[in-house]
Amino acid sequence: MISVDVARGKVIEDVMPVGAETVSLAQALGRVLAEDVAARVSHPPVTVSAMDGWAVRAQDVAAVPVTLAVIGQSAAGHPFAGSLAAGEAVRIFTGAPMPAGADAVVMQEDSRAEGGHVTLTASSPTGKYVRAAGLDFSDGDVLLPAGTLLGARGIGLAAAMNHPWLAVRRRPRVAVLSTGDEIAMPGEPLGTAHIVGSNGPALCAFVTALGAEPVHLGIARDSRQSLTAMVAAAAGCDLLVISGGASVGDYDLVKDVLAEAGLVQEFYKIAMRPGKPLMFGRLHGTPVLGLPGNPVSAMVCAMLFLAPLLRSMLGLAVDLDTATAVLGRDLPANDARQDYLRAGLTRRPDTGGLVATPFPTQDSAVLSGLTAADCLVVRPPHAAAAIAGESVTVIPLPALW
Repeated sequence: MISVDVARGKVIEDVMPVGAETVSLAQALGRVLAEDVAARVSHPPVTVSAMDGWAVRAQDVAAVPVTLAVIGQSAAGHPFAGSLAAGEAVRIFTGAPMPAGADAVVMQEDSRAEGGHVTLTASSPTGKYVRAAGLDFSDGDVLLPAGTLLGARGIGLAAAMNHPWLAVRRRPRVAVLSTGDEIAMPGEPLGTAHIVGSNGPALCAFVTALGAEPVHLGIARDSRQSLTAMVAAAAGCDLLVISGGASVGDYDLVKDVLAEAGLVQEFYKIAMRPGKPLMFGRLHGTPVLGLPGNPVSAMVCAMLFLAPLLRSMLGLAVDLDTATAVLGRDLPANDARQDYLRAGLTRRPDTGGLVATPFPTQDSAVLSGLTAADCLVVRPPHAAAAIAGESVTVIPLPALW
């Protein structure tokens, strides 16, 4: 068996990002930029007012109160066309262009307008309540570098930079295959020996959450013919993920069928719990990840290995987010395998620090426990017994995982 870190290194080794495609802003949420995005305009494009009030010359309001002649108004989209001279003011609204000759704004709360004049009761130094052209960014500034995962804020920024289309990494196509005569799809009639298969739907959802495109191949039965046909159906995908059939039983045929198809195996078996029987290799250059058939083991292994593999394909950083928490209960000493304990995560009312409380039942058959977990508590091999209050490393689980 190899360590988790060594296995992760092999999984992401030599993985190149997938190619690019162009999408509209409406299609860009959750996509990864394939190219730097530079501003095509400055923002704001001209000097504008930051307040509703009066555009003035700062020197005219150095001593107040002062009464100035009103010569017009400037509103967003409707600028004042003239120029401001000594003793004059222009009514101005937030976001409206500053008139030529004006260099400050007095808020409307500090004014009293009557007829064609306005009396101002507060001074305003040069630049007060004025947003200079290019205050946010200037034409040509690169604000969204390649590799940015686009959320709503990034899409808004791209729009403000005058980009209706963006070059993004295409979604990697991931073939998802479950195996086993005992597996039935949700909703199918169940015999006494059947188990409802959750791995296919869960892994497809996981792949989607990571920004890839799942191709659900269904269930391969425990025969060489069925497995061979299903593996062949993955042709053209960027990655093949198989759950089940990679152990050493008489009916675990995945390794043999893949070897006959040309798989170059990188490793098999990892010193971890849950998820010891995990296989990885390349089939004619296409990565193949063989996950355990146990649903909890399959999903934990997906978090640790499938996630960084897909992130590599998308050109994203591959390191898992980790945090430090204190244990909420005692734990016994660990054995030779790295343990990933499903746990709840809360905050201490006094300090706000994280508290991770591993669930009492850690059996890898308890799928409801994985769904209820907020994090995985990482227990290194041969870790000594730990008591409540000791610090541990945790992997927080995103809601969509």
